[in-house]
Amino acid sequence: MPINKKALIRFQTIDKCLQNSFKKWTLNDLIEACSDALYDLEGKDVTISKRTIQSDIQLMRSDKLGYNAPIKVYEKKYYRYEDPDYSISKVPLTKNDLNVLSETVSMLNQFKGFSLFSDLQDVIKRLEEKVNTEILHQSPIIHFDRNEHLKGFHFLDTLYQAIQKKLVLSLSYQSFKAREISNINLSPYLLKEYNNRWFILGIIGDKVDNIQTLALDRIVDIEYNTKVDYQVIDFDSDEFYKDTIGVTVLKNQPPETIVFQIGRENAPYVITKPFHKSQELLGTHEDGSSIFRMKVHHNLELERLLLGFGKHIKIISPTSLKRKLRSHYRKALRNYQD
Repeated sequence: MPINKKALIRFQTIDKCLQNSFKKWTLNDLIEACSDALYDLEGKDVTISKRTIQSDIQLMRSDKLGYNAPIKVYEKKYYRYEDPDYSISKVPLTKNDLNVLSETVSMLNQFKGFSLFSDLQDVIKRLEEKVNTEILHQSPIIHFDRNEHLKGFHFLDTLYQAIQKKLVLSLSYQSFKAREISNINLSPYLLKEYNNRWFILGIIGDKVDNIQTLALDRIVDIEYNTKVDYQVIDFDSDEFYKDTIGVTVLKNQPPETIVFQIGRENAPYVITKPFHKSQELLGTHEDGSSIFRMKVHHNLELERLLLGFGKHIKIISPTSLKRKLRSHYRKALRNYQD
């Protein structure tokens, strides 16, 4: 059953609303959410009738679109998913979907070798894997690192759209250190993934000289805020992260030159997968160990990376980093002294 773009946006919006089990969704709430979503698309007010949303809900409940969404009404006016983990985005692909996807993969594969499409190779490989697994019913031959239950992951599309359309976001946010939820207005610029966690970078309020990094798994709720002006700045993500491992950028501190030694058995791993683009091999000792140098900010992610090599790494300089890691090792040792 073909559906137009507006209807698809309404389905996606209703789906996002019903995934948020912290709020009781009335029919009027769903109408307002869909109207806002279509306003973002067209830039003008869109009138949506109750009959349209009721019809959308019935279609989502049916198998005509393949959704079979478990939408229930409780207290005679509130809508929710009976299965809190349900989402139309998780519905298995139909045979027709797979055929279209297979044709798309074949078409994209014709462009292999073109530099313009080099960044798409990972995406194409993922699509190929999905098609082969579904159509041929074979076991996956590629295993991608992913965490489907990552908290806050369902906010990705909303955040992406806000960056693309330069929209301010009203966030309910609670960091691990905060006792209470904060309500902030964020002008978003970049989505970043690190160590299987997602982060959003942007400016809070009108503090244009202070780019903040917020974790998606600490976002409680999110809405577009069209009443606040988006803060436009010249932001270059490559320049912003050039001296950083991870997501913690120390803007007011210069990067440090880190010199370290890796044992013979682990040196090849560090050579083939450098810690940072500034890393260079300084030399190799007679015992097979190698000396490396890189210039990065001394942040928490750097410490965790180096600590992960345990006894196989030795920090030569700077002294401040040596002392910090030594302190971590001493505290860790105490945890095993019964």
